[in-house]
Amino acid sequence: MFDVGAFVSGLLTGLREGVEAALIVAIICSYLARTGNARQFGKIWVGVGVAVAVSFVLGAAVYLTVGGLEAPYEQIFEGLTLLVAAGVVTWMLFWMRRQASSVKGDLQRAVDRTLTEGTAWGLALLAFTAVIREGLETALFLVGQATAAAGASGEEGALAVLAGALIGLGIAVALGYGFYRGSQALNLPTFFRWTGVLLIFIAAGLLSRAVHEFVEIGWITAGTSPAFDLGVVLPHDQGIGLFLGAIFGYTSSPEWITLVTWTTYVVVVLVLYLRPLNRPAAEPLPAEPRPEPAGAAPAPGD
Repeated sequence: MFDVGAFVSGLLTGLREGVEAALIVAIICSYLARTGNARQFGKIWVGVGVAVAVSFVLGAAVYLTVGGLEAPYEQIFEGLTLLVAAGVVTWMLFWMRRQASSVKGDLQRAVDRTLTEGTAWGLALLAFTAVIREGLETALFLVGQATAAAGASGEEGALAVLAGALIGLGIAVALGYGFYRGSQALNLPTFFRWTGVLLIFIAAGLLSRAVHEFVEIGWITAGTSPAFDLGVVLPHDQGIGLFLGAIFGYTSSPEWITLVTWTTYVVVVLVLYLRPLNRPAAEPLPAEPRPEPAGAAPAPGD
């Protein structure tokens, strides 16, 4: 049976992370076009392509490594992977929250430095370094989601995460083109704020799943008794319970330690993420060259 929850989880991750990467590329390309350097677009695509390939290879390698291990090493590696994935997405959310107001200016200044001080192929490196962070974060987060989905509903769950992520990334590419063309249809602050809230709940599910893996192998021995059992009312292996499990890490009979971990993470991170942010004054953007009027006299000393 197709795991709708895993699909939605992958779709949200691919869309959110893909939009961030697409926005970065759109800012670089737009600035190059406005400064008369559109001929350098090809080098940008080289950098983006390499970053995507590296991210895909890393994600596939980590996922296949998890599936190829035997117990208890599989549970150990799976738990650590889920823990890292939750940590990475948490760091990414707060980094993007702090840097959102200065990303555009930073990228434009980096483009100027590359064009004036380096080689044109430095643009490929600039695009690579700008996108690889998003790519690696996405790969690790999706591996965590696919691993959790595979544990709940088999390989079909992992494939559903991948399918959702690919569709989300496809939508993100289309939105990136809209950014480049000057589309204002999407309110970016609102988009990032509410997708960030949803990712917090997804990360909480990955974190609680990691704790469950450590309980299973005996690394955690306190608070391992079931907090409650809703298996008769809302089982986690079918229907709505399966959907909630894939997105939010729901289980019908959680241990006390996993329940406390999930609740504490959601409350603390939500409070910190949604609190007002005191932003420093943004540095001025680099001045864009203005075409001189036809027939203008040269400046003294030219």
